[in-house]
Amino acid sequence: MASLGGHFVKDASGLKCNVDCIIQGEKYRFMVLSERLIRMEYSPTGVFEDRASQLVVFRNFEKPEFIIKQINDVIQISTKYFVLSYTMNKPFLGKRFNPSEYLSVALVDSDKVWYYTHPEARNFGGTNESLDDYKGNLKLRKGLYSTDGFVLVNDSDTFVLNEDFDFVPRNRHKNLDLYLFMYRRDFGLCLKDYFTLTGYPTMIPRYILGNCWGKNERYDVNGIVDLIDKFKDNNIPLSAILLGDKWHDDISNYDFAKNLYPDSSGFIKYLHDKNIHLGVTMNPELGVNLGDPTYPIVADGLKVNLKKIPLMPFNSKTLGMYFKLYVTNLENLGVDFFYLDYFDKKDLDTTWLLTHYHVAYSTDVYKKRGFILARNSLIAPHRYPVLYSGKTIVSWETLNILPFYNSSASNLGVSWWAHCIGGYYAGTEDSELFTRFVQLATFSPIFFLASDMGKYYKREPWKWNVQRLKIISDYMKMRHMLIPYLYSEGYVYHKTGAPLVQPLYYRYPEIYDEPSYRNQYYFGSQFFIAPITKKKDYVMNRVIQKVFVPKGIWYDFKSGKKYPGGHYYVSFYRDDYYPVFCKAGGIIPLSNNIDSVETPTDLEIQIFPGVSNTYQLYEDDGISNKYESGFYLLTSIEYTYKKDNYTLVVRSIDGKTGVVPDRRNYTFKFRNTKLPSETKVYFNQLPVKFEMYMSKNDLVIKLDSVPSVGVLTVDIKGDNIDIDAVRLINDDIQSIISDLEITTALKEKIDSILFSDMEIAKKRIEIKKLRKEKLDDKFITLFIKLLEYIVKI
Repeated sequence: MASLGGHFVKDASGLKCNVDCIIQGEKYRFMVLSERLIRMEYSPTGVFEDRASQLVVFRNFEKPEFIIKQINDVIQISTKYFVLSYTMNKPFLGKRFNPSEYLSVALVDSDKVWYYTHPEARNFGGTNESLDDYKGNLKLRKGLYSTDGFVLVNDSDTFVLNEDFDFVPRNRHKNLDLYLFMYRRDFGLCLKDYFTLTGYPTMIPRYILGNCWGKNERYDVNGIVDLIDKFKDNNIPLSAILLGDKWHDDISNYDFAKNLYPDSSGFIKYLHDKNIHLGVTMNPELGVNLGDPTYPIVADGLKVNLKKIPLMPFNSKTLGMYFKLYVTNLENLGVDFFYLDYFDKKDLDTTWLLTHYHVAYSTDVYKKRGFILARNSLIAPHRYPVLYSGKTIVSWETLNILPFYNSSASNLGVSWWAHCIGGYYAGTEDSELFTRFVQLATFSPIFFLASDMGKYYKREPWKWNVQRLKIISDYMKMRHMLIPYLYSEGYVYHKTGAPLVQPLYYRYPEIYDEPSYRNQYYFGSQFFIAPITKKKDYVMNRVIQKVFVPKGIWYDFKSGKKYPGGHYYVSFYRDDYYPVFCKAGGIIPLSNNIDSVETPTDLEIQIFPGVSNTYQLYEDDGISNKYESGFYLLTSIEYTYKKDNYTLVVRSIDGKTGVVPDRRNYTFKFRNTKLPSETKVYFNQLPVKFEMYMSKNDLVIKLDSVPSVGVLTVDIKGDNIDIDAVRLINDDIQSIISDLEITTALKEKIDSILFSDMEIAKKRIEIKKLRKEKLDDKFITLFIKLLEYIVKI
């Protein structure tokens, strides 16, 4: 177990800073790690820390450009981002009314100055431990993103890794160990420095991006088989099942209950044959009970004789036994992942130790992706996916906070959050609420259907009516179609640190204070989402949604309607619609093999017109660490846009063969594109047979059994082949009128009033006159409300 402590320390030499970047005195030491990042240590005893900490695993940055000056007893360190001034050997904190007396750091090209104990009031927050029992009072810990352009990360109190690879408390002696990021508006470079210092995000297994089930029922084998059959009967894909806290019996807390799972290995094989991965809930706080087959080994090893032997608080012996006796047994049986149910806000260090060793054990011993489902320990959480937001309440309030919560986590470089779709417990089950949860989860990092036990928690899609089931199943199918895109974006996050979810306020900071828009976010490099988190207007049977569309041209992902950016819009969304936008030139790789999370044999690529673009599709085996040795395939999808000529080139550019299917079927869907006058398809310069047809406003080209490695070219030409499908609000309102249960004659009169040239006051009068024709007051109120949006056309 010892070596697992240093799992993220790739090379011990990387812990020491370049000596040319160190400025040191009797009681202080500065390390200029980058032009934006400086480490500042103060020690009354002159003893400084070079070991890895829970947070920091690398300090040997490339030497940046900086200048050192000394005037009397004041040293000055300057880069193009900051100027640090320090009175040598003085405490970092000045006197009460002059905290910057001895140490100050000025942000270049601004009037902002940082000092120790600076309030950093413009910090936008990062994340917190969880959303358990959230009822509207969200308190986030500090993140890295601030409109001040700087942030301090205090590493003074974290554990450090000793020579035995154990994490131990520091000998503080009032020492300070501070990392100051001074980045102005270059937040992407701030994240780069942060990930270099703390380790880049972990690559997660592919299957966890699919539809995951985690209802806390006391399932037996037959219950799980019945559950899987019902998903299949309803043609809804499923990729993973998490067993809650009832899979073991009351004696053995870490083994399958024999009365529920008499043949646990056969049960797991059955799931794997169905392409379903299994997770189990673990909580070492339960200890080891007398009667457990492993009890004698634990009692002898720990030299105790108790009815219940505690495994916590952890030490090297109890930690070793937990993994070697219990985790190893479950891994050998074929369990794919674990949910850690231990959570104590006053003991986050234990949460961190559990998550750290689970990830390290899975990676180093079993050569799998380091993956765990657990609460947030707040220390380098990006290294320990997936974070679980906890036992949330079934409510619109919970739904409304989730987009903002995910976006805020990006301020600390965290992407992989799992939330219970629909809420975990309490509240009132509501079909509209559940649908909006499902839709948000479809376009979120993790899709996790979970709740407390109980037949009235309706997480099973088939428990809703037929219309609702159709909507839910369509979005769950879409989730599996999106896996190639999600996995590629996850790889970008792993390699570069660019978060999968990015808030709109990164580019429009003023949006942060506007409740109607601050929930909006970018989802990967191609999508933009404006989540629906409120109830609909039941008369019009739609949600009135205000959306700010960013600069550029964007397209509604479902309808293809065009939205010129840089503008505010009002739209009306039925239950089956969700505000998902793809940028002009957007390239979306999708899987048409929705029953499997593996690399697809039937790949669909959707392309939106207007701008040339390149997208890189990343694929590997989805579960092992072989990708680190080059066993992956990176495919470039290059779209060249001209008004009368589109060219799409799909070519493998890096990696090895054998990690994807040898041959594939391709479906290319050119959105908002007319039937061309000339179409050519080549593979490695040789002609390829294809099928071509129109699907509404989209041009579809299908190819069968094409090699996955090589150069595939699609070239289409025609006069004005773009379809300019600009979204018009009049169309939305006419759709509302069409759906209402009023006479056709009245509909015609209402249309003639709403869309006439009359002044708005006159329109209101004419609508009210329709009472004489027995138009219900609720409809009169609705049409008067709609006038507000029509006049804005």
